[in-house]
Amino acid sequence: MIHPVILSGGSGTRLWPMSRSLYPKQLLALVGERSLLQQTVLRVAGDFGFAPPLIIANEEHRFIIAEQLREIGAIADALVLEPVGRNTAPAACVAALRLAASEPDALMLVMPSDHVIADLAAFRAAIGRAAAAARAGRLVSLGIRPERPETGYGYIAAGVPIEGVEGAFAVSRFVEKPDSATAERYLASGEYFWNSGIFLFPAALYLAELGRLRPEMLAACEAALAGERAETDFIRLDKAAFAECPSDSIDYAVMEHTKRAAVVPVGMGWSDLGSWDALWEMSARDERGNALSGNVVAEATSNCYLRSEAGLVAAVGVEDLVVVATDDAVMVAPRNRTQEVKTLVTRLLAERRDEADALSTVHRPWGTYRALHNGHRVQVKHIMVKPGAKLSLQMHHHRAEHWVVVQGTAKIVRGNEELVLTEDQSTYIPLGTAHRLENPGKIPLHVIEVQSGSYLGEDDIVRFEDSYGRQ
Repeated sequence: MIHPVILSGGSGTRLWPMSRSLYPKQLLALVGERSLLQQTVLRVAGDFGFAPPLIIANEEHRFIIAEQLREIGAIADALVLEPVGRNTAPAACVAALRLAASEPDALMLVMPSDHVIADLAAFRAAIGRAAAAARAGRLVSLGIRPERPETGYGYIAAGVPIEGVEGAFAVSRFVEKPDSATAERYLASGEYFWNSGIFLFPAALYLAELGRLRPEMLAACEAALAGERAETDFIRLDKAAFAECPSDSIDYAVMEHTKRAAVVPVGMGWSDLGSWDALWEMSARDERGNALSGNVVAEATSNCYLRSEAGLVAAVGVEDLVVVATDDAVMVAPRNRTQEVKTLVTRLLAERRDEADALSTVHRPWGTYRALHNGHRVQVKHIMVKPGAKLSLQMHHHRAEHWVVVQGTAKIVRGNEELVLTEDQSTYIPLGTAHRLENPGKIPLHVIEVQSGSYLGEDDIVRFEDSYGRQ
């Protein structure tokens, strides 16, 4: 069996304003109806020799990931939570340690969760070749056959063929992102391939090479696993130990220094969706080259990516633009400068703009809430509670709350009282009163919440009981 290891820790800042640090691009349905994470999981599902996936994720995304797995009927071998981000090499190390403990000869397929692969048959055929090379004692990268002189990717140069393994080559060298002229030469040579960031390793070999090249990283990951804490649906790494781990990528930590590196070239309709321009490349386009999504009207417009997740976006007489509108932000950029969106997000974070971190609809394990109005001493939210779910038993020091049930049935604890409210009924939660909202019904519960008080931040919560292990 091949053990998929899916890395879901990135923030995807180049796809702002849809991708935010609290809801990154792998959790979005950018191409098709399912999220990129769901597509990645389904890519290694079914009877194709894959074990259930091991997912390494950001702790803040744990409930969203669990819900997305439930939606597609997928069961993970484990969902391991990183308390801090440390790049891909430590994440792969944690996975390798877990796998090698029970299966010393385990093969692990390390994949980012935010890539698109259009040709599934070509992907699985390449995995078969990579597995053969891995069993021959190689650390294998999938190299993408270049379709253009791309300057935004690193490259892998293929060397001599690996004896006895058709379609696999020793790595001659890894190359950083080239300039345009160099990329043209790479494309013409036929010997260079885009570095996809997808790897197939023998777990024990990866650990051996990491221990030789970066022993401090291996030691920190071993300590983080030794102090892990298992919960019902998650495994939490020891925070102090993992925080001591150096941060580095698989390429820099191991692949560029090992003599065991191999590459399997493949053309499989691959994209890492690293920019809005890349998404334009992957999208269906009209006769004028426009990719349109959502509530969009384009007149005398060509070669644009126009997307609306909220109100109408109307474009007249423009070319080669990207316009993306959400309900709290609009981003406009020339298509050839969309890589610079990351710089824009860095500025928004420095200015402490809320739009940099979270969408206006915030996901929680019990459902969602959406801010409708923020004013002086008042805030209005639309709360949706999933059937059978309930919020924590909590209280607030600085605000009172009014709840109006719009749809469904609400079971409410308010101090020593217990209430059941139905549509068009309401209640008041005084400041300092312990309270809980629950949906005992079989349809989603929708509530309008009006908060009033001197401080309305999300950190003004004292939790007494919680079904989801939150402090």
